Amino acid sequence: MEAPPDNDVLWARALHFQHHDGSPALQGVSLGVREGEILAVSGPRGSGKTTLLRCLSGLVKPQDGEVWFNSVPVHTMGPIGRERLRRDRFGWIDPAPALVPELNAWENAALPLMLRGTGRRRAKTAALEWLDRLDVGGKARKAPHELQQAERQRVCIARALAVAPAVLFADEPTAPLHRADRAQVLRTLTTAARSHGITVLLATHDAQTAALADRSVALLDGRRVRTVHLPPLAETTVATGAAGTPGTEGRAACSLSA
Repeated sequence: MEAPPDNDVLWARALHFQHHDGSPALQGVSLGVREGEILAVSGPRGSGKTTLLRCLSGLVKPQDGEVWFNSVPVHTMGPIGRERLRRDRFGWIDPAPALVPELNAWENAALPLMLRGTGRRRAKTAALEWLDRLDVGGKARKAPHELQQAERQRVCIARALAVAPAVLFADEPTAPLHRADRAQVLRTLTTAARSHGITVLLATHDAQTAALADRSVALLDGRRVRTVHLPPLAETTVATGAAGTPGTEGRAACSLSA
């Protein structure tokens, strides 16, 4: 068993994972993530992005391969050790907002801190700070059912950032947001990560979202790929653009990375 490079906070080698029906989700994926880096994991739906984040965070164990966090082998940990690691060092944002219905917005955002043993007053202060930064501070005492879906997602993002995680796993974090809101929320998230030294793994199928990261890796059918953009086909005419000139339909080919 080979330890990862010293400058990688997360490191994975030859990850394999199959769904319950036997279909492959990951087929030999390897990658390294540097401390403080924002890494976008891009690819279409069903390419293995969520499964990769779940394996790296210890939510599931790969059937084969290795996952290391700061030179600690996550893939050899038992369920209790992985749960403790996620609670103490990691943050997670789902594509759909999931809040505790009995708690108001600030209590939901403060919950992971209080589960760590942080006092209620200190946890509330941190939660309110992040709710304000995400423009939902005025909704702090609202129950989840009183919030719009986009507001609930902002509360979930505040909850993930309030604990100051070493690594934040964000699985399509702006999926419930309107396009006009996405850029502002993503800027808040990436600015916070850089100012606090948080390593971010951002799963997305949106090229504009991936462009905000320091680096991007692409998945297709559970494998890392590189995309080669080929010249447009001159004989294929598509709708005219704003200037009234005919456009052409481009082609893209994916090949397995070395």
